[in-house]
Amino acid sequence: MSLKLVTFAHAKNIFIRGTVGGKRILESTGTANRKFAEEYRRKREAELWQEQLYGIRSVITFADAATAYIKDAPRSPATSRYVDRLVEHFGDTRLTSINNASLRAAYASILRDGERASPATKKRSVRTPLQAILEFGAVQGWCDRPAFSALSVGQSVTRFLLPEQATDLVACAAPHLRPLFVFLLGTGCRLSEALDLEWADVNLYAARAVVWQKQGRQRHLDLSPGVMKWLQTIEPKEGHVFRPMIKTRGTTLIGERYHDAGRQYGGQIKNGWAGACRRAGLPGRVHEWVPTGSTKTKQRFIPEFTPHDLRHTWASWHYCVHKDLLRLKADGDWSNINTVTVYAKLMPPVYREEIIKWWGVGPGTLPEGKNQ
Repeated sequence: MSLKLVTFAHAKNIFIRGTVGGKRILESTGTANRKFAEEYRRKREAELWQEQLYGIRSVITFADAATAYIKDAPRSPATSRYVDRLVEHFGDTRLTSINNASLRAAYASILRDGERASPATKKRSVRTPLQAILEFGAVQGWCDRPAFSALSVGQSVTRFLLPEQATDLVACAAPHLRPLFVFLLGTGCRLSEALDLEWADVNLYAARAVVWQKQGRQRHLDLSPGVMKWLQTIEPKEGHVFRPMIKTRGTTLIGERYHDAGRQYGGQIKNGWAGACRRAGLPGRVHEWVPTGSTKTKQRFIPEFTPHDLRHTWASWHYCVHKDLLRLKADGDWSNINTVTVYAKLMPPVYREEIIKWWGVGPGTLPEGKNQ
């Protein structure tokens, strides 16, 4: 029995119904247009017969696999963006036909600089998400495990702050950002974890906080006295702990929370971070450009450090104080010990007492009044 188009009084879209190869089908075409629905019916029926004759591997597309991959477990906003670009490129390409040549074509299509893009960009934006989807498909039995040629990525510089630089950064930050910076330097949290933190997950009496991972896992943090002192300054103590300041019509309001909005690498606090780094005398460069329709040159300071470098700073401080890689791995929530070995020799031992004091009392005295 072939598939037929059917309609239901309670549904706007047209459905297909019938039996193909002993498999009963009832699914929406996703459209109320009869012409488009008929095209969908023909395509779907051909796919079902092909699956019946040659197996599911012959019909699973990259878009099918990517959709299943995203639904299988929580993914970060950045991962979702990378997957969307891959789906736009590969679309209905059969999963089994994607190979190393397909990967190179994806570089040329997706990346601004194509094959000339840096190995790190290729790996982050294309290769890693593509390999993850193909690995997921292989587990489902939809394709073989991917086999891509080696991609050599040079070791990047791990940037970290000395205690006096961290103090200057906090002192030069906008008032509402100071507790956030102290929190990051005192806990090693990722920026996304800190910005998602709510007061319901903070126990000031016990000096503990719970942050949530993108995978739905929770992590318990011990809050140092220096961090506690700055958290106490934040008002109100409800909703999200760290909130943006919003300027509108000459007034400044406290926002409900920071939103990702597709930004990454600390983009949620991009301007405040750059301003604090510039005023603190941290290294960076000045980018100049002339906006479209204007004759005046504008400037923007682009710091070498990023908010994520505060996590690197905490990790280098942690090893300097405790000299324990296993403890650092556990406290920082890294997946394997190899990841944290880079922090073993970054911070000179002479700074140990300064770090202990920094975590104990924070970066100097608190400013008068509240910070939020």
